[in-house]
Amino acid sequence: LEARNKALQTPDALTWEKVIIAEVPEHEASPQMVEPNRIMETIQPYRIERLNDSTYLVDMGRCISGWFEITFPPLQESSEIIMEYSDHLTENGELRGQGQIDRYIASGNGTELFKNKFNYHGFQYIKISNLETPPRLEDIKAHLIHTNFETTASFECSDDDLNRIHDMVSYTLRCVGLGGYLVDCPQIERLGYGGDGNASTITAQTMFNMAPLYNNWLQAWSDVIREDGSMPHTAPNPYAAGGGPYWCGFIISATWNSYQHYGDVRLLKKYYPVMQKWLGYVDYHMVNGLLKRWLDTDYRAWYLGDWATPDGIGDPNHSDERSVDLVNNCYIAVCFDQMTKIAKVLGNNDDAYYYSERGDQLKEKIQETFYDPARDLYATGSQIDLIFPMLAGVTPMELCDKVTDKLQETTETEFNGHLNTGLVGIPVMMEWAATVREPNFIYSMLKKRAHPGYLYMLDRGATTTWEHWGGHRSRIHNCYNGVGQWFYQVVGGIRSIDGEVGYRKFLIDPQIPAGVNWAKTSVETPYGTISVHWELLSEKLVLKVDVPVGSAAELVVPTSTTHLAINNKIAQNISSPISLESGKYVVEYFFH
Repeated sequence: LEARNKALQTPDALTWEKVIIAEVPEHEASPQMVEPNRIMETIQPYRIERLNDSTYLVDMGRCISGWFEITFPPLQESSEIIMEYSDHLTENGELRGQGQIDRYIASGNGTELFKNKFNYHGFQYIKISNLETPPRLEDIKAHLIHTNFETTASFECSDDDLNRIHDMVSYTLRCVGLGGYLVDCPQIERLGYGGDGNASTITAQTMFNMAPLYNNWLQAWSDVIREDGSMPHTAPNPYAAGGGPYWCGFIISATWNSYQHYGDVRLLKKYYPVMQKWLGYVDYHMVNGLLKRWLDTDYRAWYLGDWATPDGIGDPNHSDERSVDLVNNCYIAVCFDQMTKIAKVLGNNDDAYYYSERGDQLKEKIQETFYDPARDLYATGSQIDLIFPMLAGVTPMELCDKVTDKLQETTETEFNGHLNTGLVGIPVMMEWAATVREPNFIYSMLKKRAHPGYLYMLDRGATTTWEHWGGHRSRIHNCYNGVGQWFYQVVGGIRSIDGEVGYRKFLIDPQIPAGVNWAKTSVETPYGTISVHWELLSEKLVLKVDVPVGSAAELVVPTSTTHLAINNKIAQNISSPISLESGKYVVEYFFH
C-alpha cells in the first residue's frame, strides 16, 4: 500500500474492535494433491462500447474464467473506478447482474494497472464506471486461468455443427476446472457439485489428463462424509447446496471411472470404506426395497432426480415424485453394479456377491414398481425415465425394443424431436446410445437449432455451455457437458471396454450418423495415443488406426461388410470383433 493511504497515515484515529478468539473444531488436514492454477491463455477485447460520458462496456468476445487486467488512462487521486462483470447481457443489452464487482481507488500518480489477483471472475462483459477518459483496446486483457491439466484428446469431423458443440464443451470444462476440482460455475456458486461432476466425468477425463484433479477432488468427498454415512451434494461443502443421490454417489462413480480411465487401483482401495459407509446410509432410507426421500440438513438441501430439464418442450417435471424415485433408484442400481466390480478388483469376493445380489433385487423392484406394460413406459415417460432403466439393466431384454420404440415415438411426437432431459439425463442418454448403437437418434437431436439444444446456445453467441437450456442465470456452467463423450465413443469410434483399465484393450467401432462422412479422433491413454481417422466413400469405409504399444484393439466389423482388407491384405475371417495388436493399420470395409 502507498504511503498516501490515509488510514495508514493515521492508524491511531481508527476504531479498533476487540480481538475475537476463534474456536477451531477438531479436524484433519488433507494435502492438495493437484497441479496449481495457472494462466493458460491471454486475450484482448473484441470491442468497447461507450454507454455515457464515464461508463464503458467491454466485450471480450467470449466467456472466460480468470483475471481481468486494465492499464487505466490518467486518473484523479481518490477517484473510485467500479468494474462489474457478467457472462451475458439482458435482452435490453444491459449487463446481467451477477454480484461480481471490483472497486479501484486511484492514486492519481504514474501508471495505474489493475489486476485483482485475490479473486477470479467468470465473464464476457465488463462494465467500467466513473472513468473520465475512454480506455483503449490495447490496454485491456483477460487471462484464462484453470488448474494446470493438459488436453489429451482431439475430435474433428465433416459436420461443423458437431465440431462447434464439441469445442464449446471442451472450452467450458477449461473454464470450470479451477482449484483442483470442477466447479459448477466460476461466477456464482463456484461449488464442486457431485451431480455436475458425475455428469461430465467421462467427457472430462477423455478430453484432459485430470488424474491429479480427481485424486484431489475425491479426497474432498472423503473429507465431507458425516458420521452416519450421509453425504452433502458438494465437496468442498460450505453450505446446504441442492442435489440428490446422483450428487452424493460421486464418491462411487467418479472413483470407478477414474480407475477405468487411468488405472490407479489406489483410489479404489482408499475410498472403498467411504463408499460402503454411504451405501449404509442409503440402505437406512430404503422403504419396501426402494430408496425414498431423505431429510434436508444444514449441509444438504433438496432431493432431485434429474435437474435443469427444458421448459416448454414436453415440460418434463424433474420434481415429479415418480420420476425422482425412478431416476434415483436406477442410479443406486448402477452404484451396486460399480461396487460389485470394485469389490472384485480388490479381491473382496463376499462383498462382490452381496452387492450383486442387492443390485438384482433392486432392479426387480424398480421394474415391478415403475413399469406400465399397457403403455410400454416407466414413470412419467420422459426421456430419462425411459432410458435409465435400460441403461441400468432394469428392463428385461425382451422389452427393450418396445421401450426404445416408445422413446423414439415420444421424442418425435411430443418433444418435436428435441432433447427433453437435463443434467443427469444427458450422460445417461449418451452412454445408452453408444451401447445400443443409436447414433442417428442423438445426431438428429443435436442438429436441432430451436430450443432446447446446443445449437440454440451457439446460434445465440454462446462460447460456453449454459446452466439452463433457456439461458437464464449462468452461461458458464458444468451442466450439459456429458454430451462430449458421444463424439469420441460414437462418431470417433474409440470406446473403452469395461474392466480393461486405462484402455489396455478398447473397441474401435465408429457409429456413423447419416450426414457425417469423415472423422478424425485421438485419445491419449496411459499406454500412448489412440487415433482413428475414418472416411466413408461410395463403396467402402476406410479407417486409419494407431494402437499404442502395450494395448490391443477389438475392431467391430459393420454388419453390411462383404469383405475387408487390413494393410492391403484381404482378411479371411470377417466375423466381429477382429483383434489388433499395437501398430498402425489401414482398414478397408467393402460393402459391395
